[in-house]
Amino acid sequence: MKKSQKIRTVDDGSLYSLLHADHGDPFAILGMHQIGDHLAIRIFRPDAREVLIQDVKKPSLRFSAQRLHEDGFFEAVSPENTERFDYELHFTGHNGHTWRERDPYSFGQILGPVDLHLFAEGNHREIYKKLGAQVTEIGGVKGTTFAVWAPNARRVSVVGDFNRWDGRVNPMRKLLGSGVWEIFLPGIREGVHYKFEIKASHGGLLLKSDPYAFYGQHSSSTASLVFDLGRYRWDDEKWMEGRKKKQWQNEPVSIYEVHLGSWARVVEQGNRYLSYHEFADVLVDYVQSMGYTHIELMPVAEHPFDGSWGYQVAGYFAPTSRFGNPDDFRAFVDRCHQRGIGVILDWVPGHFPKDAHGLAEFDGTDLYEHADPRKGEHKDWGTLIFNYGRNEVRNFLIANALFWLDQYHIDGLRVDAVASMLYLDYSRKAGEWEPNCFGGRENLEAIDFLKRFNEICYDRFPGIMTIAEESTAWPGVSRPTYLGGLGFGFKWNMGWMHDFLQYMSREPIHRRFHQGDITFSLLYAFHEHFMLVLSHDEVVHGKGSLLGKMPGDWWQKFANLRMFYGWMYAHPGKKLLFQGGEFGQPAEWDHNRSLDWHLLQYPEHDGLRRLIQHLNYLYKTEPALYELDDTHEGFEWIDFHDADHSVVAFMRKARTGATLVFVVNATPVVREGYRVGAPGEGWYEEILNTDAQVYGGSNAGNMGGQHAEAVPWQGHSHSLNLRLPPLAIVGFKKHAAPNL
Repeated sequence: MKKSQKIRTVDDGSLYSLLHADHGDPFAILGMHQIGDHLAIRIFRPDAREVLIQDVKKPSLRFSAQRLHEDGFFEAVSPENTERFDYELHFTGHNGHTWRERDPYSFGQILGPVDLHLFAEGNHREIYKKLGAQVTEIGGVKGTTFAVWAPNARRVSVVGDFNRWDGRVNPMRKLLGSGVWEIFLPGIREGVHYKFEIKASHGGLLLKSDPYAFYGQHSSSTASLVFDLGRYRWDDEKWMEGRKKKQWQNEPVSIYEVHLGSWARVVEQGNRYLSYHEFADVLVDYVQSMGYTHIELMPVAEHPFDGSWGYQVAGYFAPTSRFGNPDDFRAFVDRCHQRGIGVILDWVPGHFPKDAHGLAEFDGTDLYEHADPRKGEHKDWGTLIFNYGRNEVRNFLIANALFWLDQYHIDGLRVDAVASMLYLDYSRKAGEWEPNCFGGRENLEAIDFLKRFNEICYDRFPGIMTIAEESTAWPGVSRPTYLGGLGFGFKWNMGWMHDFLQYMSREPIHRRFHQGDITFSLLYAFHEHFMLVLSHDEVVHGKGSLLGKMPGDWWQKFANLRMFYGWMYAHPGKKLLFQGGEFGQPAEWDHNRSLDWHLLQYPEHDGLRRLIQHLNYLYKTEPALYELDDTHEGFEWIDFHDADHSVVAFMRKARTGATLVFVVNATPVVREGYRVGAPGEGWYEEILNTDAQVYGGSNAGNMGGQHAEAVPWQGHSHSLNLRLPPLAIVGFKKHAAPNL
């Protein structure tokens, strides 16, 4: 082993900055550098007592580095080599422990100019493959690249288990003009915990989780974890190929909304969560048996606070580790697809929390959020608002949406709180908001972002769906952008939900005065591609459960809810029901506990579940219930004038002309001989009766169906003489002849 020359080639100022983790360009100091006719190799490792340098291609060439500062700065001048060479560092720790590794500062720039250019203009669709932690191999050396956007930082370092969380050890290279910092750390593999230590321009130190991390800790632990997404092998080719041809506006869509943390718990094991693998068995089996077409998951992106239900996201690219690792979540999605079930995620681009480890003031400045609090803060929610006018922020969000569609085969994104994004004065008093450049209250930057998001998602992933939770009268939410719309596939019908819940909560004797509550939705039902929703928002914050909202005694509550569900499935629009609603959970939803599955032992609860099961089957097998959801051609009133008896009758139609007739009796009175107009002669098979005994009803009905009589009624040449069961909806399918 040869000795290197004991000289120091670094000036005092540069060394001082390096030792105090304040040097803006550590690659100019550390690593291999040409000094005259010699090569100097500089290393900073406070945990090392000695350092040896070995030529990778000529292992016999080894020489020691001199410790030039007690804090751990070493330097060696090669005794032989005058041309650059690959080398390995051999360390001896203060306790005698030895290890070896390649020098991170011997590797060149990682991100290329095209990547940086696309990111700067906001158009890098796969930036998640460049920023963050990427398990890779460079020049035959395995390790992980780290890259982060922090343009206003004085210094950024990767810290973690591997360097004792010491920000002096692995400062990163700043790529001038882009604000991106990067480094390749050889030997760093999956499972390593890490963060970015950022020295702000004002000198303060910040410890931040990786915005692009694929995996992270949850709750009070907030480190990011290195994870390799390149290993999983999907088995859902049939589903993915079939999805490309889907036009969901003309297909049955029945969604089961789920909060994974409370759908079920393992009480016998400390009330623990189920894992993604366990959900792939029990949840998927249940959803398939119930006949739903899709599962919608409340946000699964990593979030620190359980009580936010996932809507205060800290790790936008990481499925929460509460239930397993990213590949475990992929296995869950894979199983859903193998069983013919789509997966929709709640996505939250409207705001993010102020947690110190997250996106807030990421590099010491208002980077991801808008600097003006009139545009950058939701005071009601205690969260911050993204700066949609900044290219890199738009890139972060749109790439995140594409990431879930690409890497996790997600079938749809339901965008949370769209109304809060569209309006500058959302939940603000006069003087608390600033008009746009035209003097209006529309958030032009957010509108442009939403349009671009929809255009890009549908272009790159045909057959997916985007859904807007939008509660205002904003026009064209679900119309294409080339027609002036926002470009969403569907819009939640909050008006229908409000009016119908208000009607259903009234005592039947008073419903006669509120017939407009149940007819108004048909005035605008075809202005958008609507989704009828009974979501988690309707069963929290003191609102009570759906069953609890129903009036009357115990039997009437269930009868009302059965009627409501049947009415929902007969009404134009796709369907969504939150977990627990399908069996009539009496208690308000609590995110900290499991649903009351034991209630299924009781006939009224299990009967309600059977009804939902039947409604999903009926919905998927009768094109009249979904083919013409978005046009007047698919719906026709028979009569809505009989407010005195709280009865309405209407038809649903398919493209083939197949017709279904529905009659609702919203009172607890059996109505004998009630005549309803019918669209022509034939046999009308009773395909739905929410009062059937199998569902827990009184079994009043029409003996399986009726022949239409040649008695003109309500503008039709024929009519049906029906027995209307109490608090129920009945449905009939028209046949040309008796169903013998």
